[in-house]
Amino acid sequence: MVGFKPLDVAPTAGVKFVGAGTAACIADLITFPLDTAKVRLQIQGESLTLSTGSRALVAGQYHGVFGTIATMIRTEGPRSLYNGLVAGLQRQMSFASVRIGLYDSVKAFYTSGAEHVGLGSRILAGCTTGAMAVTFAQPTDVVKVRFQAQQRTAGSVKRYSGTMQAYRIIAREEGVRGLWKGTGPNITRNAVVNCAELVTYDIIKDAILKYKLMTDNLPCHLTSAFGAGFCTTVIASPVDVVKTRYMNSAPGQYKNAVRCAYLMFRTEGPTAFYKGFVPSFLRLGSWNIVMFVTYEQLKRAFMLAKLSWASPQ
Repeated sequence: MVGFKPLDVAPTAGVKFVGAGTAACIADLITFPLDTAKVRLQIQGESLTLSTGSRALVAGQYHGVFGTIATMIRTEGPRSLYNGLVAGLQRQMSFASVRIGLYDSVKAFYTSGAEHVGLGSRILAGCTTGAMAVTFAQPTDVVKVRFQAQQRTAGSVKRYSGTMQAYRIIAREEGVRGLWKGTGPNITRNAVVNCAELVTYDIIKDAILKYKLMTDNLPCHLTSAFGAGFCTTVIASPVDVVKTRYMNSAPGQYKNAVRCAYLMFRTEGPTAFYKGFVPSFLRLGSWNIVMFVTYEQLKRAFMLAKLSWASPQ
């Protein structure tokens, strides 16, 4: 038996909310370099010439996830792998808390607390919490992507030097709407991701427990999280690439996200929608494993602490 044992008392909505945000931050701290490599590979093929604001093509700068990481360390230093970490942690605390922490509560709402939960209710709950989360966390996602895309080579002009400064500059130069740039594709992306991630994890875990293949502990959580990460990557990669390109674009570069997707297809072909697939899978797979395992343990730890505090010996 590994970790805390399952409790007879179900975790409260508050425990799930705080536990999800905390677990997501821990997962981000561990997997952030993979996410940064994914962003660099996704925007490869176009980059922003900062001095003129024009669009320039960049060919072959990065090759594979580990090659990208090695190139970034060599040309920009190891700290470049954590560009946008502050905004990333801000995003997870506001984003994961809602989309993951409230998933069970929303699912119970749609089923009126019924014991049997169908696939449709799970998908609807995932779409709902994913869309809610984007509403709150979109500015943090925009700033995170901008930082991750920003190169720190000698002689290059940095768009942003600090997280709070990035919020101010975007709001001043692009308007408040600039902080919500890409909300449409991000809602689409996160509805897809949330459904694929949470619903897949939910279904795999329920099946494992139903057929008694494993107990409700670490091996079960690892298996469920790995399956969720793979399914999510396959389904969400095209939307994720468009979202990243659109968020990182200069004002007026793309009329909208659909136009961005059309130009990508026309100039780079259909494979452009799966740029960064390997780092996406490595990142989502490892992120899911760390997040779900940590989340499950945090829920149990928080409830044990709550019960111990409520019933002192």
